[in-house]
Amino acid sequence: MKHFLILLSLGLGLSACGAVSDRLGLGKPRAADAAMGGAVGMPEAVKVEQTVLDPVTSAPPPPPAARTAEALDTTTAAQRAAATAPAAQGARVLGKTVVSLGSATEPGLWIKTPLVQTEMQGRVTNPATGQSSTVVLIPIPGPATAGSRMSLAALRLIGASLTDLTTVEVSTPG
Repeated sequence: MKHFLILLSLGLGLSACGAVSDRLGLGKPRAADAAMGGAVGMPEAVKVEQTVLDPVTSAPPPPPAARTAEALDTTTAAQRAAATAPAAQGARVLGKTVVSLGSATEPGLWIKTPLVQTEMQGRVTNPATGQSSTVVLIPIPGPATAGSRMSLAALRLIGASLTDLTTVEVSTPG
């Protein structure tokens, strides 16, 4: 009986708290807050844009303390294997461009090049090594003869120097 009275007292106490908060409007959005999408007493939610990342060419940013090529390249072994898998037949060659290392802290497999007008998936091939990789082709302004910048991860996959200029062939799937 004693335990029953304790539980009953707790239950009544909690329901009284709920009644008081209902009367005060706590936990319910006010009209002004509802119009702005927020709740009373709660900070406005920060909108986070979610983009669908390509499972082959995207990668998380490197840790702030990363200083080596190995630490800056955050692509996984599975991504590297998928990116270097043989390309399907019928690729359309866009041209050749001279590449240098782009931002080493910008993750993923990409090339920023004036050979494209819109962002799309493509492939780069290093004629000197015969190695190629799937990459995201990102347009930059300039004539088609201008140079391009490539990600550290992509340069490593095609066997290109991180410090020299390398001529690569850029293509899109057929």
